[in-house]
Amino acid sequence: FADLVSRAAIKARCHYVNKKWLGGMLTNWSTTKKELHKLRDLKIKHKMGRLKQLKKRDVTGLKRQLAHLQEYLGGIKYMTRLPDIVIILDQHKEYISLLECITLGIP
Repeated sequence: FADLVSRAAIKARCHYVNKKWLGGMLTNWSTTKKELHKLRDLKIKHKMGRLKQLKKRDVTGLKRQLAHLQEYLGGIKYMTRLPDIVIILDQHKEYISLLECITLGIP
């Protein structure tokens, strides 16, 4: 199911969340923005090979952090502002996302 969501969103060139919705993802947008910035920085450092200069223990921790951020925020990594509309596929399962959208007035 999550794979179908990601493929359809990528094809439509939309942002998506196909794993568990992190509480406060929209209502605490300033923190989410910092995490997205951290995700992009780690990804760039990993591609450019800058992680090889660090100690093995530090590299392992950063790679674990990168994997976690990629898993939960990978679909919104280029999102720069709150969305105009949110489509929720299972409102009972993702009740937190529904509450956040209601709080922010996002249809």
